Amino acid sequence: MNTLVDIRRLKKHFPILGGVFKRPVGAVKAVDGVSLAIKRGQWLGLVGESGCGKTTLAKTVIRLWRPTSGHIYFDVPDETKALIEELESEAKNSNKVTYLLKENDLTTFSGSRLRSLRRRAQLVHQDPFTSLDPRMKIKRIVAEPLTIHRVLSGQAQETAVAELLGRVGLSAAQLERYPHQFSGGQRQRIAIARALATKPEFIAFDEPTSALDVSVQAQILNLLKDLKKEFGLTYLYITHELLIAESVCDYIAVMYLGKVVEMGRPEEIFHAPRHPYAQSLVAATPVPDPKRRVGRIVLPGEVPSPSNPPPGCTFHPRCSRASKECHEVGPDLKLISNDHYVACFHPL
Repeated sequence: MNTLVDIRRLKKHFPILGGVFKRPVGAVKAVDGVSLAIKRGQWLGLVGESGCGKTTLAKTVIRLWRPTSGHIYFDVPDETKALIEELESEAKNSNKVTYLLKENDLTTFSGSRLRSLRRRAQLVHQDPFTSLDPRMKIKRIVAEPLTIHRVLSGQAQETAVAELLGRVGLSAAQLERYPHQFSGGQRQRIAIARALATKPEFIAFDEPTSALDVSVQAQILNLLKDLKKEFGLTYLYITHELLIAESVCDYIAVMYLGKVVEMGRPEEIFHAPRHPYAQSLVAATPVPDPKRRVGRIVLPGEVPSPSNPPPGCTFHPRCSRASKECHEVGPDLKLISNDHYVACFHPL
């Protein structure tokens, strides 16, 4: 399975403006040096507390926001990425590096090149009611990507829209309705149909089921499974609900304060977490089994501000295993077993 989306040392900082002239006086480090590889056909779950940078990462990866630094490669050969890394580390042949980045790195894309990416990578937002224009009929909402990218027009476009609605469980008879005439689950189906319109390879989901009832959540998740299998899609799935991530995702990444602290298969993350933050996150998850006891881990203090993160490991002020090294140096993700990575000097 080859890598479709390769994120390397990605940062997204939002400036804090102050003074009479509104000059930058600091920055909110929403995403602070994330490296993540999403393989083609993989369903990658991204979990963590509110404010840890999950949504910012997703919007930056598909270039709704411009990154502060780092690289984003979309379907780029490993040889090309290795050559760029080699030339950058040696700090030579800057013209060749600039050319290779301009051709392959999404962080440098603009104009028509960025528009071409939009056809291959889509985003489904958390709240379908706010992500759908209330003044537009459903047929126009779903057809909008086809019009913008000049994929289809006229009768062919109308046929494609009707087929997309049918594929997500809605009928062509509902084309003339407005978003407010649908339930939350139906609106999310419309948002999914719109994302599928340009036949993308990669879709990022920002908690698509968090506002839905449990029964509707199951229907949407089953729909996503079917679509992934039918169209060979690759997913980045952001969620607060760890039990959902455990049941549907192929691979899990845990974020804390703008950084990925642990990555692994669901059975490793949820049954044998190695990072102290991942352990506390899993322990706080309600388990629908009265016979299974999960000990509670109470973390001291509050989550530090992303505008002023602590030096070294960002989790060390709340970690019982923190050492002097943790206060001074931020650990990198290290492979500790097959496909299991942990950013910790003292993993369990």
